[in-house]
Amino acid sequence: MRILKNILMLLGVFFVISTLIFAVQSGQVDETDVAEVNTVKETTSYQITAIDIPENLNFAGESVPLEDPEVMERVDREFLVNTYWQSNAVLLMKRANKYFPVIEPILAKNGVPDDFKYLAVAESGLQNVVSPAGATGFWQIMKTTGKEYGLEVNSNVDERYHLEKATEVACRYLKKSKERFGTWTLAAASYNAGPGSIDKFMGIQKAENYYDLLLGEETGRYVFRIMAIKEILSSPEKYGFRIDEEDMYQAVPTFKVEVNEPILSFADFAKQYEINYKVLKRHNPWLRQPHLNNASRKKYTIEIPNKGYYK
Repeated sequence: MRILKNILMLLGVFFVISTLIFAVQSGQVDETDVAEVNTVKETTSYQITAIDIPENLNFAGESVPLEDPEVMERVDREFLVNTYWQSNAVLLMKRANKYFPVIEPILAKNGVPDDFKYLAVAESGLQNVVSPAGATGFWQIMKTTGKEYGLEVNSNVDERYHLEKATEVACRYLKKSKERFGTWTLAAASYNAGPGSIDKFMGIQKAENYYDLLLGEETGRYVFRIMAIKEILSSPEKYGFRIDEEDMYQAVPTFKVEVNEPILSFADFAKQYEINYKVLKRHNPWLRQPHLNNASRKKYTIEIPNKGYYK
């Protein structure tokens, strides 16, 4: 079978060469045309190259010790992985255009560095995902943490899916970690591993700097991955990405409706605003069931897309 495949391959190559020779001899193409085709093929072929790491690489204004060869290798790994996972990088850029305008002002209001929006990217890819451990939403907040910081989390309403409220909780958590560990870099690492784990590693290893700590695989890569995502999304063309503004995902304009009573059917509720159930849930993913119990008559704010946006 292998011999037969080799014979067929050679016959195919012979056919291509013979056809090209005949075309040249018959005047259909000349040697210049053939040379130009080869030149175009060479110049447009896909190139895999090393990545130039920025000399002033930092996270939240805190410098990365690139003079340490081990640190440099870890940085290089994340730049390579995230640059050449092109489909994922393009999706992240498109989603960032839609969601960063929501996240950025909340970070700024709370005094949290803008770089932390890339932490959300690293955590969830800017999607409402659920981890195997139960961490939920863009900021991957655990149920106990969400409740501790004032989010409503139950089978009917789960505000970990509420982007604005979850971002507020993430800010409070990060600021508390910054006060505890002294740097934003360690605050980011503790977001991944938990403050208790970082304390344990620091105590055993008698080190106080993220870059001096020997951490688990995930946390050891975590901050470097955030920095790589930050650089690629901040300067996409530098890393070979060209995306037109018209190709970016856009936020749908909405208005807010306040309710303070039970809603028996969100399908019927949606029809009042000339949208369907799916659209209502898309804009309010924190509403987890087809109805709202609300026996306590709590006030909720529901987002409704502007009239006429969905046909």
